[in-house]
Amino acid sequence: MLHQTRTEGSSPPRTPQRLYSGVPPAGVVRGATRKMVGGATPPPVAINKVLDAWNEMIENENHSLRDRVSDLEKKVHEQNDEIMCLRSTLADVLRRLSTVEGASRVSNSHSIGRATPTKEAGIRLRHQNNDIRDSSKRASSYVPGRSTSTSHIRAREAQYNPDEGVVKLYLRGRPLNLYVPTALQETYSPTASTSHPPAKLKLEWVYGYRGRDCRNNVYQLPTGEIVYFVAAVVVLYNVEDQMQRHYLGHTDDIKSLAVHPNKLLIATGQTAGHDRRDARSWRLNPPADHLSPEAEEWPHIRVWDSVSLNTLHIIGISDIERSVACLAFSKADGGSLLVAVDEAPDHNMSVWDWSRGERGYKMLETKCSADQVLAVDFSPVDRSTIITCGKNHISFWSYESGMLAKRMGIFENRERPKYVTSISFTDAGNVISGDSNGNLLIWQRGGNTVSKMVRGAHDGPVFSIFVQKDGAIITGGKDGRIVEWDRELERTGNIIEVPEQYGSPRVVTSGRGSQLVVGTTRNCVLEGTFTFPMRPVMQGHTEELWALTPHPGHHQFLTAGYDRICYLWDTMAHTIVWSKDIGEHAQSAAFSSNGEIVIIGTTSGRWFVMDAETREMYSQHQDGNEPIQVLKFSPNGQYLAVGSRDNNIYVYQVSEDCRKYTRIGRCQGHASFVTHLDWSADSQFLQSNSGDYELLYWNAGLCRQIVQTSQMRDVEWASNTCTLTFATLGIWPEGADGTDVNTCAKANNTGLLATGDDFGKVKLFSSPACHQKARCLEYGGHSSHVTSVGFLHDDSRLITTGGRDTAVMQWVVSPTSPSASQR
Repeated sequence: MLHQTRTEGSSPPRTPQRLYSGVPPAGVVRGATRKMVGGATPPPVAINKVLDAWNEMIENENHSLRDRVSDLEKKVHEQNDEIMCLRSTLADVLRRLSTVEGASRVSNSHSIGRATPTKEAGIRLRHQNNDIRDSSKRASSYVPGRSTSTSHIRAREAQYNPDEGVVKLYLRGRPLNLYVPTALQETYSPTASTSHPPAKLKLEWVYGYRGRDCRNNVYQLPTGEIVYFVAAVVVLYNVEDQMQRHYLGHTDDIKSLAVHPNKLLIATGQTAGHDRRDARSWRLNPPADHLSPEAEEWPHIRVWDSVSLNTLHIIGISDIERSVACLAFSKADGGSLLVAVDEAPDHNMSVWDWSRGERGYKMLETKCSADQVLAVDFSPVDRSTIITCGKNHISFWSYESGMLAKRMGIFENRERPKYVTSISFTDAGNVISGDSNGNLLIWQRGGNTVSKMVRGAHDGPVFSIFVQKDGAIITGGKDGRIVEWDRELERTGNIIEVPEQYGSPRVVTSGRGSQLVVGTTRNCVLEGTFTFPMRPVMQGHTEELWALTPHPGHHQFLTAGYDRICYLWDTMAHTIVWSKDIGEHAQSAAFSSNGEIVIIGTTSGRWFVMDAETREMYSQHQDGNEPIQVLKFSPNGQYLAVGSRDNNIYVYQVSEDCRKYTRIGRCQGHASFVTHLDWSADSQFLQSNSGDYELLYWNAGLCRQIVQTSQMRDVEWASNTCTLTFATLGIWPEGADGTDVNTCAKANNTGLLATGDDFGKVKLFSSPACHQKARCLEYGGHSSHVTSVGFLHDDSRLITTGGRDTAVMQWVVSPTSPSASQR
């Protein structure tokens, strides 16, 4: 009778009464007939008794079998929990062993993934590169700490006239005259070879999180770390120990993250890299060598170990067209499969046997939906069931023998939402969905119809649904509420109101003990419970980020962006000292020489004078109607230069402890917007760059241009943020058009020069970088144009900001031995 058994969620077996209606089973009739004497026909009453006995026997067997199956399922769940605890303990032990052993190890500088511990004594994990790569052939991928040389052949090489001491640099065919200092004229050659910089960078801390447009991307790991991503970095953050590690294998924006059922392996998916070609043509004619570093500029999935940070598999190169919108590991079979949805117009869904070979094995692929797909997940109890949801749909997929069958969710007479925004599963395998109308729906296991609906669970879209181990359900919505429900979707009365300043809960998951970990739409990660209020463990900017200024005397720096928020950060505590909403898009910032005043420039031409400790606004000024691109105090603290996109530089007299500003005049002469400027060490002169690759000099007190630029060849400059100078000749790569390098900064005392470019790269040079063959160390992590770089006052750290990736990164500057810097 085993064939009569059904699995939970399937349609119930028909009763024997219905099966045997009409003519009873032959065996039963014959058995009853043999008991009659003389071949007489058995009475109907006897047949009915036999059938009733038969039905009762089958029903008893079914009940007994269901009970046994239920008991087995409970035992399996209990064993899974025990296995998970063992794995958690093992993972924590491995992490601690790596911490102890790593102190004597040297990280492999060509490894795919790197650990970047954050304490001074920090851990170092040795990472083995599973793929054979020649990093010298990698033209565009990010390789942290990769040694590079910019001695490429340009369209026109820089030309040096030793008689006049002039180097002529060509950008887009336009010549720029750079005057060589008198002391270097006799020996200078623009093509002379150079050594590597006398220091290296190590990523110490990443400020920010990507929650504004990504989902299901925060998890608590058995190692005690919270894993999430921002820009091209996956952050593993141990809040208790105040340490971060970083997986740096990706080359561009990470868009999705999934954790394996064993809680140790992680899959992350990225978008196409900066130097990509047309995606469709590339898919038709992929490179012969999919293992080449250039291929990794294309959208793909990486499966890696969260303890060692080793990359295990790279999946989907040439198969994914645009970016990996969402990811999920299978659960019922222990995580042997991985499903991914492409963000391309057809939103193709592919299922992978991810562990088969270095590049995995694609089992099948199909068009998922013409509309946006927001989430995908495997059923935890049915290995062959996949659920997707998004705009105008929730779909139930089943696959067998390499084929996918799709059933659309049927809402019947219930209101059909514009978006199904989130999905999860009960422990019985039923699907719970949340939608843009704020409703929760339960879909019976194995079916595609609604069995229960809770209207108005949230006021607005339901962003996250999380089912706890005890069966309780927690939802987070756009209304800023986190609500707890019991198994029957009845409110328990537990509600968390997330403060508006942190945004709405985008993803809710379990933390340590009874804590919840919440990622928000304003790029914050929070921790808390229904008893204790939420507290931020990570905050970040939410819109394009441009303004950065290190404090002149403390281990602090200030950032501001188009989200109108200014943050003062502490680099040692890795926390926000204060924040302030200035009400306008911020473009630039500068500390006064004594660090007591900070100036914020906006996109409207307005700039504010603010107390750096109390945040009190002293005054505001207006210079034109264009963005204030750059602000810079003179070294003696008596002047402020304001560079605007209206092509002018405004110079102010500073008095009353930097609280009063009187305009002296306006420097006019640039044919395009001002991009960078520097003061001379004696506070008498200015040098400035513009959008049409000019380098002009000014008498600051008179606000007059110095036409005889050769007179400025021996001037000592207090800073070097101008990207077009003799001291920065070597920072321009092959084919540079004058806009590739966005920012540069000279260290205060250590002979270093850092740059940030349009391709997300941070480079470290020796200063001055006055040779075309200037060598550098190149670092990745940002996925957008790097808008600002700046050294702390003691040169111990470098701070970098990404534009649209909104990430702030803190790098430790570690001196290298002279022999190492020459290699």
